[in-house]
Amino acid sequence: MQPNDLPKLTQMVTDALAYYRQDVSEFTLHVWVQACQPFTIEQVSKALTAHVTDPDRGQFAPKVADIVRILSGTHTDRAALAWGKALGAMSSIGAYSDVVFDDPAIHAAIEDMGGWPKVCRTDMKELGYLQTRFCNAHKAYTGRGTFEYPKRLNGDRSPDPEYTKKGIALPKPALVGDVDRAMQVYKGGNVSGRSAVTFDQVQSMALLAADRKEAA
Repeated sequence: MQPNDLPKLTQMVTDALAYYRQDVSEFTLHVWVQACQPFTIEQVSKALTAHVTDPDRGQFAPKVADIVRILSGTHTDRAALAWGKALGAMSSIGAYSDVVFDDPAIHAAIEDMGGWPKVCRTDMKELGYLQTRFCNAHKAYTGRGTFEYPKRLNGDRSPDPEYTKKGIALPKPALVGDVDRAMQVYKGGNVSGRSAVTFDQVQSMALLAADRKEAA
């Protein structure tokens, strides 16, 4: 959503709640604005109309969760769709190419399962188990909101330094899904994906000495 859409959004929410004879507080508008940022003003408008005209849910004033559910689905829905996208890429792209999906939770989930090549080479008999693990991880990450993830899922190719030594450009990753969102996923990720682990030699030696002294 663009910044110049915010006045229209707040008026739209105010009008929708007025239809249900509800007042709007500043906090309520703030929550709506934050939750609707990933969507366009047209999408929010259609979602509000869909809620109001729903025979069951439309009897009650729309909450932010109602609109987000209409636009994004539940975490379970999103995980199932993400698995379909990953499964399609596994068969069409394969283990040797780098991949960037348009969903960072796919990157995080696949990294947790051992990485792109390992996932691609899963035996057909294990796909059901792999799907369960993937969907559980995807739901956990999307529910968390913010998390670290690798900017790309590396294929089973030569390490980056090998290309650098020979003066060859790194192979471009395959973009899966919406190209613009995939580029944003790439820009927002990091190289390793996982939280950095630092070993301070001096501090480690001090801790070791303290442990030995306490044991004595």
